[in-house]
Amino acid sequence: MECWCLHGAVGMAADWRGFAKNLAVSGIGSRAVDLWRFLECDALPLPDFAKAINAEAGGEISRSAGKFLLGYSMGGRLALHALLEKDHPWQAAVIVSGHPGLEIEQERADRRTADAAWAIQALTGNWQTFLDEWNRQPVLGVAPIRASDESNILVMRRREIARSFIDWSLGAQRPMWERLHEIHVPVLWIAGENDPKFLALARRAETLNSNIQIAIAPGVGHRVPWEAEDWLKERVAHFLRTAL
Repeated sequence: MECWCLHGAVGMAADWRGFAKNLAVSGIGSRAVDLWRFLECDALPLPDFAKAINAEAGGEISRSAGKFLLGYSMGGRLALHALLEKDHPWQAAVIVSGHPGLEIEQERADRRTADAAWAIQALTGNWQTFLDEWNRQPVLGVAPIRASDESNILVMRRREIARSFIDWSLGAQRPMWERLHEIHVPVLWIAGENDPKFLALARRAETLNSNIQIAIAPGVGHRVPWEAEDWLKERVAHFLRTAL
């Protein structure tokens, strides 16, 4: 199997470097997708991204036995859109700290407003101040994803990152709760034990589709891939061995 990894907001493909090395020990290949390249030329709404990533994966001649999709946070939302497309190329999926969508219009409007402010700061503000404020959000906890020098590389993607706060905002996303039953491949839905909001979302998702099973990462919060890297590798490898 080959794992296509979708990073989170204000993230980068290199964030998966350590996880990919761990996964390779279990004989599973991986590909870290640079999500920002999809926003280089023009706006790309969430459903259009799903079509684009599915066409890219489906059009490849692969040496692996199959492909599965792993998405973290924003990448998890993108992965869900890909899984809901007809005739997608994925044999399984792992959703980490994912959100199927806000169901109250006022909450979506508030989120669009907040994300528009993030977009302005990402595009025109002091880059380090933007990164610091982003990482200080309580939901993200204290676990760093990468060294500060690597984070500064992201400044070259500030235009695409700003665009993602508009095109891929949780507020711009249509709720997917009523469509989760349409996912026909095995899904491992992961949330951190210390991330109550996303743990509740995972538990609700599990009740809506028998193909979804949840796993709770012990003692960690939202950033499961970096707070519990070894645990995640073992859990994903076990999931693939037993679900496929």
